[in-house]
Amino acid sequence: MRLLKNFLTVLIISGFVVLRLRGEPAAETPVFTQQAMESAFTRSILSHFNLEGDLQVGLERAWVPDRAVTGPWTLTILEYPNTAASTMLVRCQVTDSQGPQESAVLVHAALWRDAWAVKLPIEAGSAFDTTRLETRRSDMLREHELLPATIGDAGYVFARAVPVGRVLTWHDVSRHQQVRKGDLVEVTASEGMLKISMKVLALESGVTGDTITVRNPDSKKDFSALVTDENHVEVQF
Repeated sequence: MRLLKNFLTVLIISGFVVLRLRGEPAAETPVFTQQAMESAFTRSILSHFNLEGDLQVGLERAWVPDRAVTGPWTLTILEYPNTAASTMLVRCQVTDSQGPQESAVLVHAALWRDAWAVKLPIEAGSAFDTTRLETRRSDMLREHELLPATIGDAGYVFARAVPVGRVLTWHDVSRHQQVRKGDLVEVTASEGMLKISMKVLALESGVTGDTITVRNPDSKKDFSALVTDENHVEVQF
């Protein structure tokens, strides 16, 4: 009796598996459509230019190949423009089982990212303060000078006054210069345990990490020094 039950159980499970297999259609071969081609363009352009954001690419007009594209196919971009733009002419190649087909295609692109917009009035020379800002979704290819919301810290200042409601551009900010040309700054020179400090004249402006030229006011000798902090540079022998 137990043997009969086990046999019926096996039959039921097998039938269930067969039903499931019959009920699931086989995977379809990718179809060559304008939408599929636009998706392939999006992936290629995003990777080539190393873009950040939500890239959307559309064809100016549907590409009609010389012959039908059958079976699995791949898109290869043979020639890119120098820079990513809202309108780009690219030379591409579509390859299927019958071989490649080349064409020049005009595409329109939009790169959507969060940019900084002004929420509260900003004065020229004030420290970069994100509490005075808000984010606004923007097309960075159509307005390529907009300042992405991923940029902005204590190393920046507002270069000019900006009214409420306007989206910030790179022209509205500048790097905060720890050393300014013409200022007397402290230089520290060190070698092993020996450390000497003195005042020198900055002949260039710079931010932390910059190497600038300074002058010893007594000897009039010029030398290079590394900007390390506010009004401070460093020389290592």
